[in-house]
Amino acid sequence: MWLDADIQRHLHASGEHFRLQVHLQCTQRRVVLFGPSGAGKSLTLKAIAGLLRPDAGRIVLDGQVLFDAEAGICVPARARRLGYVFQDYALFPHLTVRQNVAFGVQRGWWNARRGNRHAEVEHWLRVLRIDRLGELLPSQISGGQRQRVALARALVTRPRALLLDEPFAALDHDLRAHLRIELQAVLEQAGMPLLLISHDPEDVAVFGEQVLHLLDGRPAAAGERASAPSR
Repeated sequence: MWLDADIQRHLHASGEHFRLQVHLQCTQRRVVLFGPSGAGKSLTLKAIAGLLRPDAGRIVLDGQVLFDAEAGICVPARARRLGYVFQDYALFPHLTVRQNVAFGVQRGWWNARRGNRHAEVEHWLRVLRIDRLGELLPSQISGGQRQRVALARALVTRPRALLLDEPFAALDHDLRAHLRIELQAVLEQAGMPLLLISHDPEDVAVFGEQVLHLLDGRPAAAGERASAPSR
C-alpha cells in the first residue's frame, strides 16, 4: 500500500455545509477516485497534496506520515514531493512554456531570461513533445498542449506520486483518447504511482487498476454504485 489517507474536513459557506469523511487505501499503482461532481474528489486530492488541511485524520505516503492531526504533524505541500495537475492546469499566463515547466525547480527561475536551460526541464519538454513550444505563452498554444505543459511541470521535480484532477475534462473526445495513451507511456517511463480523479468511465477503463468511489464526501456503499462503471 503506497497511500493510506484518513481525511476529515467540515466546510461551510453561505449557509451550506459539506462534510468530507474518507479513508483511502491505495494498494495498486494506478488508482482512480471516481464520483460525480461535488462528491469531494478534489478536496481529497488537495488534502493529500497539502493544499487543504484536514480537521482530523492521518495521511501516510510510502511509510512517511504527511499529516497526523493528533500528533500535530503537517508536512508542507512542497516538502511532500507530489506532482499535482489542476483541472484548469493553473499555468502562469505571463511565463513561457519553458518557464512554467521550470517553476519551482530552480529558485528565481520565474525571473530568468528566456534563453536559460535546465536539463530536467528540457528532458520533460522532449518527452511530452512540447520542446518546440518553449518560448510561447500559454495563450499561444492549444488546450492539449497546455495539458502537456502542466504535466511536465508536475513531473520535472521527479515526484514520488502523480496526482491528477480531471486532467482530460476540458478536451474533446479524440484528444482525450490520444493523451490517455501518452500519459500511460509517461507513467511507464517515470515509474511512479498515480491517483487520478474523474467522473469519466473511460478514465476508469484505462487507469483504474483500483477504483475508489466517492459520494457526498464519503466512500460510496455497494448499493450506491449503480451509475458507476464496472470493471
